[in-house]
Amino acid sequence: MPAPSSPALVDLPVAILGAGPVGLAAAAHCAERGLPFVVLEAGAAVGAHARDWGHVRLFSPWRYDVDPAAARLLARAGWTPPEPDALPTGAELAERYLELLAQALAAHGRVETGARAVAISRAGRDKVKSPGRAGTPFLVDVVHADGRRSRLAARAVIDATGTWATPNPLGGAGVPALGEAEAASRIATRIPDVLGRERAPYAGARTLVVGAGHSAANAVIDLARLAEETGEGAVVWAVRGARPIRAFGGGEEDELPARGALGARLQALVAGGGVRLETGFVAAAISEDADGALVVADGAGRTVGPVDRIVALTGQRPDLGLARELRIDVDPVLECARPLAAEIDPNLHACGSVAPHGHAALAHPEPGFFIVGAKSYGRAPTFLMMTGYEQVRSVVAALAGAWAEADRVSLVLPQTGVCTSDLDVGCCAPAAAPARTPARSCCGAAA
Repeated sequence: MPAPSSPALVDLPVAILGAGPVGLAAAAHCAERGLPFVVLEAGAAVGAHARDWGHVRLFSPWRYDVDPAAARLLARAGWTPPEPDALPTGAELAERYLELLAQALAAHGRVETGARAVAISRAGRDKVKSPGRAGTPFLVDVVHADGRRSRLAARAVIDATGTWATPNPLGGAGVPALGEAEAASRIATRIPDVLGRERAPYAGARTLVVGAGHSAANAVIDLARLAEETGEGAVVWAVRGARPIRAFGGGEEDELPARGALGARLQALVAGGGVRLETGFVAAAISEDADGALVVADGAGRTVGPVDRIVALTGQRPDLGLARELRIDVDPVLECARPLAAEIDPNLHACGSVAPHGHAALAHPEPGFFIVGAKSYGRAPTFLMMTGYEQVRSVVAALAGAWAEADRVSLVLPQTGVCTSDLDVGCCAPAAAPARTPARSCCGAAA
């Protein structure tokens, strides 16, 4: 990493991509350390991803959702924090925290919405050129809401764009199922607000939900409630594994009570027949029957349907195309920061706690470039905001040259005792997997 006093970089801002919780936390840490920054948010407002699932309530209470540097900055602006044990919705997280934080940050740097970063490079140097690379400014190509294009010069880049905007396909092989593109208008890849603004398309419909995580759990429960309210419709839930252990949660033993309650409600719906659960189902093809309804088949010819709509909540993946002209090093399996792979790989653990980590674990061969937040976990299924807050605290300290503080990482997380993968194995039991050296194998913080 170039020294902060490098002549070519000293007056340039830190470019922070994404104005979600972790991106704005990075800006708050820059503000505390006097580093100039520019936050670029592709959405029309800060917290765009949280607003997308704004009707969904978090498992974690406010005490775990606010970055310490952000809280200090907001306190100076007269902010009254929410009740620490209350559970915010995505909309409340955006409106009661992120919007106000962006306003407070305006006195220290720039937060621009409707500004999508489409490429990152080094000024005058493609990926192959090495001489003088570390002391050369980054260039971030930006497309603005009005169609205008610009190029931002930066001393460092913190990519906090997350993975929410790049969902995995319905197809179980990592690529879209046959017929998936043709049926796209009837497939949702977000958690639909079926009890609110998206009620009409789902009322009375036969809906298939695919996915074994908490997003799928929320969708299944809301759809079952809608069917109960209307007296019409049906809900089928399909998972790839032998049982949806992650969605079912830890019941009364779950350290996040809201998650335990969600899992208990889900199990009750399945046991009572309100939801039909199909296990071991890996979608391979989608077709229409004679009546125009959708039928989903797996590779062995087993089918689920007919249904009217599909909600595919099969996780997300990182978009690494932004950094094509940068020298990055990601794990070949998870596409995550390589040092984290052994701790979060669901092939190795049904669950796991990730050791506190900062700039050293997140650094790439491209000096000054960091992927943080959910995107740093690549395709791994679970990420805590608190983990992201500690990541950016360390990264910004390193950018400021405060190496002792950057190297000292710690994190107190709520112990959840809940498995965080879709594998049909016991908590912390290893599964057959490619050789790795697991760093930790005990249960810890999850979703």
